[in-house]
Amino acid sequence: MPYTKKQQVLNYLQSGRGVTGHTALYHFGLYRLSSTIHKLRQEGHTIHTEMIEEDGETYAKYIYLYRDWE
Repeated sequence: MPYTKKQQVLNYLQSGRGVTGHTALYHFGLYRLSSTIHKLRQEGHTIHTEMIEEDGETYAKYIYLYRDWE
């Protein structure tokens, strides 16, 4: 059974890579990344939003934060 887009995004984030709307569209065909991030947060995943300003445009980059269990 293929992974859902939500699971694909989670796997990508957990691999240590940040994801942007452009990345999500290119890799997963996902247009509403913020909605997927919201669902993952509701499931208890800790995801940081970094706002990036580049060439006069601002966009979000999401980064998975692992909990410190020590």
